[in-house]
Amino acid sequence: MAAKIFIDGEHGTTGLQIRSRMESRRDVELLSIPHEERRNPQMREDLLNSADIAILCLPDAASKEAVTMLAGNNGVRIIDTSTAYRVDPDWAYGFAEMDKAQAGRIRSARYVANPGCYPTGAISLIRPLRAAGIIPDDYPVTINAVSGYTGGGKNLIAQMEDEGREDHIDAPHFLYGLSLEHKHVPEMTTHGLLPRPPIFSPSVGRFAQGMLVQVPLYLDDLSGSQTQETIHAALADFYAGQDIVQVVPLASSAALPRVNAEELAGQDIMKLFVFGNGRHVNLVAQLDNLGKGASGAAVQNMDLMLSA
Repeated sequence: MAAKIFIDGEHGTTGLQIRSRMESRRDVELLSIPHEERRNPQMREDLLNSADIAILCLPDAASKEAVTMLAGNNGVRIIDTSTAYRVDPDWAYGFAEMDKAQAGRIRSARYVANPGCYPTGAISLIRPLRAAGIIPDDYPVTINAVSGYTGGGKNLIAQMEDEGREDHIDAPHFLYGLSLEHKHVPEMTTHGLLPRPPIFSPSVGRFAQGMLVQVPLYLDDLSGSQTQETIHAALADFYAGQDIVQVVPLASSAALPRVNAEELAGQDIMKLFVFGNGRHVNLVAQLDNLGKGASGAAVQNMDLMLSA
């Protein structure tokens, strides 16, 4: 029997992407609320409670409301794509590759918090080095990133694409989160195993999908005698045995003249690079902000839960 999946918020950017990934599948049955009924609370509650897995693609407050609607129904499992539960210890964090046991936690969980796009890239670079003791507790971690504008949802998409709007954005590239208090920082701190928050500087480019996340490091300030080679080896060993997070060989990275933020648009994998010299390294994660950074991860987590 096909598993029943309800995407609460299916008409938003993330929800539409999730739906498009599953429309041709025969192992799931998509429950859907008509667009004109999307604000009908009773229909929404009925569909939520009829699902095997509910995927919430909603703002934080609406996600919390949906979870309360399901509180007494232990048969419905939940994947939440908002920031509401990403550091909640009662929720499995939906980055299956972040350690060897995480896929199993997701598989058996009732509640799964889908990661943010920026944190997926940052955690993929930082957590292995923290777990190995390579990045010391007192290291001042910084994270710089650029995302495609679809990561900002329908409003930012309209601001970037509709030249007739009063709030149209015509910049080819812009920095935001200027207070350094971005909503993803707690998630990066917790799941990056960092004892203090990193400095995170996000930006948006005039392209729809894609992302680069950078973590620069001074080799002399790391624990032990680290080189570009030892850092690369630590990442490669950590991600060995799976094919979603791919650590690019050093020789291949060294041959690159540039890294294209749009290269993985439409794909659900992530590539990690280690660039540098004898003094510094720059760790780079390349992914699709709507793929492994959002909708692709949600479908991956759903598949893990259905395999339980």
